[in-house]
Amino acid sequence: MTQVPLGLPPHLLPRPKAPPTSSSTISPHPLATSTPPHLSRSSSQSRPDSPATVVSTLQSDVSNKTTATLIRRVLCPQSHASGPDARAIDLLLPPLTSSNDVDLQLYAIIAIVVKEFVYSWYGRITPDQGFVEEVVRIIAHCTRALEQRLRTIDMERLVLDEIPYLVEGHVQAFRTSHQILYPSSAAVDPRVVYHTLVPHPAFSPVPNVNAHGTVAEQSRNEEAYRQLLVQGALAVLLPTEDLGNACLRTLVADVIGDMILGNGIGGKACEAWVIWEGITKLVESVKARVERNTTGEDMEANTRSRLEKFGLLCETKGQAYEHMKRKRATAVSEAFWRILQYGYLIFLVIRFIILGFVAAYSHPSRPLTSSLHGQDERAAGARTVSALSWSRPILEFRIFSMISLLLDLSLRAPWFVGWLCLVRHHLVRRPYRLGAQGGLVDNFLRSLLATYVLTPAQLPLLLRILRAALFPANALAPPRAVPAPEEQLAIRRRCAEAILDLVPPVIAKRFFATSSPSPALPTSISESGDADGERRAMLAEVEAVLDVFGDPYMNKHLVFGIVELCVVRLMPEVGARGVRELMEARLGEGWEDGG
Repeated sequence: MTQVPLGLPPHLLPRPKAPPTSSSTISPHPLATSTPPHLSRSSSQSRPDSPATVVSTLQSDVSNKTTATLIRRVLCPQSHASGPDARAIDLLLPPLTSSNDVDLQLYAIIAIVVKEFVYSWYGRITPDQGFVEEVVRIIAHCTRALEQRLRTIDMERLVLDEIPYLVEGHVQAFRTSHQILYPSSAAVDPRVVYHTLVPHPAFSPVPNVNAHGTVAEQSRNEEAYRQLLVQGALAVLLPTEDLGNACLRTLVADVIGDMILGNGIGGKACEAWVIWEGITKLVESVKARVERNTTGEDMEANTRSRLEKFGLLCETKGQAYEHMKRKRATAVSEAFWRILQYGYLIFLVIRFIILGFVAAYSHPSRPLTSSLHGQDERAAGARTVSALSWSRPILEFRIFSMISLLLDLSLRAPWFVGWLCLVRHHLVRRPYRLGAQGGLVDNFLRSLLATYVLTPAQLPLLLRILRAALFPANALAPPRAVPAPEEQLAIRRRCAEAILDLVPPVIAKRFFATSSPSPALPTSISESGDADGERRAMLAEVEAVLDVFGDPYMNKHLVFGIVELCVVRLMPEVGARGVRELMEARLGEGWEDGG
C-alpha cells in the first residue's frame, strides 16, 4: 500500500500520471497577451529555441508550458486548470518585474522554494493559502523596488570595475599568503595572513581546529553578519506595515540569511570544487559554440590514418601515385578556400568595427564627473548613483588589470603587457583622447557591452539555466557528498583541461609552456621535451592559476565582499546608516516595543 506523504496540501499530492510535455512544444506567451489595463508591462518577443541560444540539455520540465502549470499548482491552486480555459499567470499573480518572461522564471523558482521549504511545515498546520499569498505579495513588492533601483546603478562599472577590483585583491592576498619566505618551523598559517590582508568582521577569528572555540566563535560572527545584512535590506525594501510585523520580518530574515546566504552562497558556492565545476561547465558551453564541426575530408583522413596504422590499407605504386596527385590538388584547393575564408573573416571584422563606430555616434556622451576614491566614495553612499556613473572610461576599468594579474601576464609576456598599456595611454591621455570619457572608442565599447553582454534579453535564459541546475526536474536535488581530496584534484584537472582545449595551441604554448615554470611545477616535467611533457607542463600552469580559488575560507571573503558590494550599490542607505537608524526612520523610535 502506498503511503501518502504528510504535510502537503491536497493540490500538491502526487497524481497517477501527468500528460507528457515536450520541450520543443513551447506555449505561446500567455503572459504577454493578457496584461491587465492597470499594469503596463513590456514583454520580449517570442522566438523559437535554437541550439545557438538554448542549451540542448534542458529537459521538458523547464519548458514554458510545464513551468506555468507548476506555478498554478503551487501558488494558485484555486485557479489551477489546464487547456484553453487556463488563465494567464499575470492575471493570477502580481507582477515581479516589467518583463513577463523574467516573471515566469522567477515565479517558477518561488514555487519550487515554497513547495519544498514552506509547505513541508506549513501544510501540517493548515491548508489555508493566505500565508503563501502574503509571501508572494511581499516578494513582488521587493522585486519591483529592486528593479527600479537596478535601473539607476551603473552596471558597466559594477561588473567591469568594482567586482574585478575585489577579485584582484583576492588573487593578490592569496598568492602573498602562500609565499614561502621563512623555514617551515616559523611559517604562518596562510589563512591568518590572508585575513590580515583582507580583514572582514564576519570571518574573525580565523577558525583553527587546534584552538578551542575559534570555529564556533567565527560561525556565530558570520551568522550575525548575515542577519545584519538581511535586516538592513529588509528595512529598505519591505512595506511599512510588513516591516512592523516582527514575526514576518524574522521569518523572512531567517530564510534568506540561513538558507540562501548561509547554506547556498556561503556554503556550497564557496567550495573550491564547486567553483571549478562551474568554470568547467561554462568553458564547455563556450567551446560547444565555437568548435567547428568535423568535415567529410577530416573524417576520411582520420579513417585512412587508422587503417594505415593497423596495416589494413595496402596501396600499390599506381594507387600511391594517384593518391599523391589527389593530395597535391587537395592542398591547392584547401589553400584557395582558406584564403577566401580568411578574406571573408577580415571583411566581417572590418564591417563590424565600422558599423560599431557608426553606432557609437548615436549614443550620448558620458557626463564628465570627478572620480570618487577612498573616504569620499564611502561617504557618498547616500547620494544618488548618477553622481558615481561614468567616473572613468572603460579602458581604465579594473577588468583588464584583473585578467593580467590572474594570468601573470606581467611575468609571462611583459612586452605584450607594456605594449597594451602604451596603446591605452595614447587612446586615453593623448590629444585626440579617443578612449577617454565620451570618446569614440569609449562609446564604441559601451555600445558593444549594451548589445552583446549586459543585455536584458539574456536574463530569462540565465534564470532558466539556473533553475535547471539548482532544481532538476523542478524539485530539490538530493544533497551531494563532498568529494574526497583526490576527486577534487581530478575536478581541478578536468577544469584545466577544458580551459587548455579552448585556448588555441599557439597561444597556449606561448603563455603557458614557459621555460621558467611556476614553483608548483615538478622539475621532471619542466625538463621534459616531448609533447606529453609539454602538455602536462601547460596543465600544471593552468592549475596554478585555478588554485587561487582553492581555499573555501578565503573564497568566503571574496563572495561575501561581492554580495555586500551589490547590496550597497542597490541600497546605498544600508552603507550610510545602520539597521537601527533605518528602522527608526521607517517605524519611529519605539519600533522595538511595538514589534
